[in-house]
Amino acid sequence: MRRPFMRASVLWATAALLLAACEKAPPPEEPVRAVKLVTVGESAYQSGHEYAGEVRARVESRLGFRVAGKIVRRAVEPGQRVQAGQLLAQLDARDYQLAADAARAQVNAATRAAQATLDQARAQLSSQGNQAGYTQLLADVSGVVTGVDAEAGQVVAAGTPVVRIAQDGPRDVVFAVPEDRVAAVRVGQPMLVRAWASDAQWSGSVREVAASADPVTRTYAVKVALAGNAPPLGATVTVTPQHSGAQGQPVIKLPTSALWQQGQGSAVWVYDAASGTVRAQAVQVAGADGNEAVIAAGLTPGMRVVATGAHVLSPGQKVTVYQPKTGSAPAQPAPAAIHNAASEPGAPAVAASR
Repeated sequence: MRRPFMRASVLWATAALLLAACEKAPPPEEPVRAVKLVTVGESAYQSGHEYAGEVRARVESRLGFRVAGKIVRRAVEPGQRVQAGQLLAQLDARDYQLAADAARAQVNAATRAAQATLDQARAQLSSQGNQAGYTQLLADVSGVVTGVDAEAGQVVAAGTPVVRIAQDGPRDVVFAVPEDRVAAVRVGQPMLVRAWASDAQWSGSVREVAASADPVTRTYAVKVALAGNAPPLGATVTVTPQHSGAQGQPVIKLPTSALWQQGQGSAVWVYDAASGTVRAQAVQVAGADGNEAVIAAGLTPGMRVVATGAHVLSPGQKVTVYQPKTGSAPAQPAPAAIHNAASEPGAPAVAASR
């Protein structure tokens, strides 16, 4: 009787242990993180970025032959001014001349045949004559040759660019803006353009901001339209954004590390001293001033905002305020004086070594 009772006790104990093991362990408590805070206040807007730009034509044409063939002559050089109708390059026209002669012979033969055949031959002659004329690449606009993409002896297909021409007319200054500053550049914004090697300067305005970043440099191309006389093509200039009187005006600025994305906009974590927690606060970013973001709405002076580590926080999370160590280091005991045996009476002299 005792043995079955002991066996049943062991079974019940084993079942109790298995049930206890199947119970879900309580989730670990959220760690209390130490955060650095910055107090929201107003400071003067002091943006003064400069960018290096290049003067370019508003329109640049890449001209190519309308027919294929071998280039036998290039009549222009980079930097040369050309006029509309001026010869730029020449293809070998012998094959097209032979085709035109054959079509002309068909016309002569068709004069003795039906009128329909005559009309067809004349149409073919006109087409072949046009193609023979296409072997001459003529400038369709006046401007400056900025590049040559093919040389004599090279065989090109129809439409292959051979000569690039910067058309006479308006000029643009093109420069690149990094990702963290593109929000401060907008279409229509006034710009001050200064020559690199002289004191000359021009006024302009932003005409176009690239919609996507360059895949290699991760910068955005900006085009500034120049007003009045422009510097020469290819000149290097500096471009300074003008902020329409905003220079020196009081604004709210935060380090960019305090911002994080909430839905379709930006937000920050506001610290609540009473509960020791943080809450999300949506903000509107107006632009950038150096390495700081200019906040247009969402914050008032006096708020305390988390400055770093925003991506690891959650609403209502308890935090502690990081306190930098400002106390002075404990004084180290002075090194023991070196015992100089030579100073003791009766001791042998010892030469000091360095």
